[in-house]
Amino acid sequence: MDTLTTIRNQASIPRLVGVFLLAFFSAIASAAQQGDNASVIQGIDASVNARDLGLAGYTVTEHYAVFRNQDQVHPAAEMTVKTTYQKDVGKSYAILSESGPSLLRKQVLETILDNEKRMTQPANRALAVITSANYGMAVKGAEAVDGRNCVVVALTPKRESSYLFNGTIWVDAQDYSIVQLQGIASKAPSVLTGPAQVTRQYATIDGLPMATHAKAVSNSWLLGQTTIKIDYIGYEIKLRANTAGAATTAPAAAPVSSR
Repeated sequence: MDTLTTIRNQASIPRLVGVFLLAFFSAIASAAQQGDNASVIQGIDASVNARDLGLAGYTVTEHYAVFRNQDQVHPAAEMTVKTTYQKDVGKSYAILSESGPSLLRKQVLETILDNEKRMTQPANRALAVITSANYGMAVKGAEAVDGRNCVVVALTPKRESSYLFNGTIWVDAQDYSIVQLQGIASKAPSVLTGPAQVTRQYATIDGLPMATHAKAVSNSWLLGQTTIKIDYIGYEIKLRANTAGAATTAPAAAPVSSR
């Protein structure tokens, strides 16, 4: 072997070492990301299960306001309902007040209420909750939402259903309870509105994540752009007896990088 060949071989060694180290650390990063994913998914499933085990029922007043096109100040229709949820029955509604055209009240708002009623019935509830049984989940990073450190998780429904959506959730980095969601319904609940772009915020009430505000924006050939804003007011929550400690505990939160 001549001197030139020896020099070339020696010069290639650092490059080979660099390639090896890059592959090694890429493998470590991939494994760590998979570990993040698995831990977060397990935590979300545990949090949802804990809520389901702990919640016997609740009542809440829900105010719905429908806005047309670009007017986000003057509602075209409104409805206030008293919602009662019982774990073994699902949701029921009593309309307290309503105003606006019958088309919007009957075909839009009451359709939403009927869909919520079906979705929360015992036979359907497991098909609608945000768990790995219904969604593919992928951790996207970390963000703060309303002062809470959150993990950002992308959701892909495992089937087409008006109960499911394509989008993103933000879950508390400590207990994995849901803080916020955004997405597009994978199937429209009404032929008049089309799939809706949905956002919903949650707060911890009596130790459980409960919806506080929601917004849905949709477009259709008949109604144009329709925006529905929902406020949830005055929860009265009934917890199940003897479930403290019986609910599944979420695993300890692992650090999630901000990507």
